[in-house]
Amino acid sequence: MAVATLSKHVPLEGERRTDYGTFSVTPISPHIGAEIRGLDLSRPLSDAQLKDIREAWSDWLVLVFRDQHLDREAHKAFGRHFGRLHVHPMHHSRPDVDPEVLVVKTTAQSAYTAGEGWHTDVSCDAVPPLGSALYITQTPECGGGDTLFANMYMAFEMLSPPMKAFLEGLNAVHDGALPYVGNYRSTPPEGGYPRHEHPVVTRHPVTGRKVLYVNSGFTTHIVGLQKWESRALLDMLFGLLPREPKLHCRVRWEPNTLTLWDNRCTQHQAVWDYYPYSRYGERVSVVGEEPPAR
Repeated sequence: MAVATLSKHVPLEGERRTDYGTFSVTPISPHIGAEIRGLDLSRPLSDAQLKDIREAWSDWLVLVFRDQHLDREAHKAFGRHFGRLHVHPMHHSRPDVDPEVLVVKTTAQSAYTAGEGWHTDVSCDAVPPLGSALYITQTPECGGGDTLFANMYMAFEMLSPPMKAFLEGLNAVHDGALPYVGNYRSTPPEGGYPRHEHPVVTRHPVTGRKVLYVNSGFTTHIVGLQKWESRALLDMLFGLLPREPKLHCRVRWEPNTLTLWDNRCTQHQAVWDYYPYSRYGERVSVVGEEPPAR
């Protein structure tokens, strides 16, 4: 299967469309997130449909596809339209699992739920995923289990000009041991989990817009600052997301929903408000590119 090239469509604030050539979307919020109905992702997608999906993705950052019936191969085939599939660091030493699929399962026996806390997927990698597609097939009978997404273009734009200028000269360390060992109590593979530096402010390779690129899930410290300076600055930046709900959209899952998000300009948080009920899904992610500096 040929890999579709990424769209160079660059949306401006206030210019997001709702009507595309092969489908229309329903916004979830004015700034981030849109629902698509009427597309069957289990069937081959035309070039026109793929072009419209990529443009809608640039416009809305998070796309929600309802009423999908996908087996694992169809799910992976959809992800491959955007590039090579990513292998999660927790799978490198797991010959018993499909390396391209991350199971997201929470039950009454779970010690944690994956993604409970604002984060960007696997930003500890040298080349983090450019996007992820989570397919949820089981939702809690009691309701709940939503996922929050945040627009990190807007997060950067909310900062003062002096703060923007200061941050653009900095790098931060993203360490996989922070969530995978610290929170998930997993056993590190030989050589440990990935740990890499990325610019605090990156530029999206498709839209060219600047993005605040630190997250509480993986970012441990800012290079070159005193420990207390780094902690105070990161706490301020991490605090933007819980403090500013206008950055968010909230995806309410229904069974057989697939959500595609741009990992380069969003963060997300899974809400575990459904104990002792269960939720089940599977995620594929797409290999991206090294986060570019200014």
